Amino acid sequence: MELSPAAGGGSPARENPPAIEYSALVVSPIVNGDARVSVSGSGLMVSALFETVEIPFSEINSIGTADYTITADTDSGKYSLSRMGNHCRAFHDSLCDAYNRAVLRSLFIVDKPIITAKGDFAFSEEHTGASSTAAIHVYSNSAAALPPDLFARRVPLCFVTGMEKEDFKVTLRLDTNESYSFAKLGYDTSPFADAVEKQIRKLREESLAAVRDIDNTLTTVQCSQLAKLMPRGAAAPLGLLSGIAPTFISALEEKIAGTRAAEPYKVYKELSEPSDIWLGFRINESDRPKEENERNSGDGSGPALFIPGLQLQSQSGGAATDPYLIWMIIPSPDGLSAAVEFAQAGSATFVFRTGGDFPVFARKLNRALEAIGFKREVIRLSDDELRKPENADYYMAAKRTAALQFVRSNFTGRVIHSGVDSWKRKLVELWDEKK
Repeated sequence: MELSPAAGGGSPARENPPAIEYSALVVSPIVNGDARVSVSGSGLMVSALFETVEIPFSEINSIGTADYTITADTDSGKYSLSRMGNHCRAFHDSLCDAYNRAVLRSLFIVDKPIITAKGDFAFSEEHTGASSTAAIHVYSNSAAALPPDLFARRVPLCFVTGMEKEDFKVTLRLDTNESYSFAKLGYDTSPFADAVEKQIRKLREESLAAVRDIDNTLTTVQCSQLAKLMPRGAAAPLGLLSGIAPTFISALEEKIAGTRAAEPYKVYKELSEPSDIWLGFRINESDRPKEENERNSGDGSGPALFIPGLQLQSQSGGAATDPYLIWMIIPSPDGLSAAVEFAQAGSATFVFRTGGDFPVFARKLNRALEAIGFKREVIRLSDDELRKPENADYYMAAKRTAALQFVRSNFTGRVIHSGVDSWKRKLVELWDEKK
């Protein structure tokens, strides 16, 4: 089944047709009375004779309709649109379609859906759960449910550890104890389940190729075990990885030795139990030229695909130092804090509180970083910075990703790499703060 652009499947770069204006009676915190309303690519436009406001999609928390009245609950209050006559349904659908496109963009979903359906969606997360009717899509690396509210979710297939299929229901369980159920899909139930299974297998195959490219001495069993632990850039504990394949650890550490994180990594192994440090790796897309990214994504709108053994060139034309970004999560000695280091990128160490359970924190950090495509700035932006117009997509992502909310709420600060001794002292001081 193909998804039309109006349903949220088109490229975000595609131009939108001119907005159609409708007449409505508006009751809101800003505009009240007869007004013209329209949908733009970024929000809901409401224009009266002396007042005009555009409510960004990032500030709209839900859209509903009842008794020929459309309501939009926003960060600044409720907007009620009525007296639209026969145009009510058309405007509601147009608003929801544009809203869904913005949600997909904020969840870093840019490829076309493999399958689309509509049905019941329910999820259970650590502190949140809900159920509703939603548009349901399967993409190359995720499944997505799109109710017109804050309960839209992107389910990363790489972290799925369980899949339960019933007659009219499919439930996906993640390694972070989250669960997502899709039901009443009608004739689309089997195609939905088949598409999810096919993409999970493809992601496993990509992970197998990636770990084999890091260490070509691995056996088939070792590759399989490592790929399961480290899908799509996820980090895993050194102790566990070493128990599977010591040569794999040596290969990763050899790469770390050629980066600015070489000295910090030595310090981390002194401060913390080495087996408790988590290491991960992912394709270093910043070193891949733009045309190569576009060629691998198919149409230039999607993320580059990993191709093992590909010789990269830097943007300046020289050979890239390494096709991988190595990163690590390091617990403080008491496990109450953690440092996060990206070996080939940036000049600072990110510091967090763990909530008292370092492995749980590490799994949630894996989940959060995958959800935002490893765009590290999202986890450190203040709430005020996150609400700036240029960060609208990040703001929407944070509202709809529980792991990202958790990680952001536990961010303590950054330590700049300005000499090993100074950096180490400041790191330990930040680890010990607020305990």
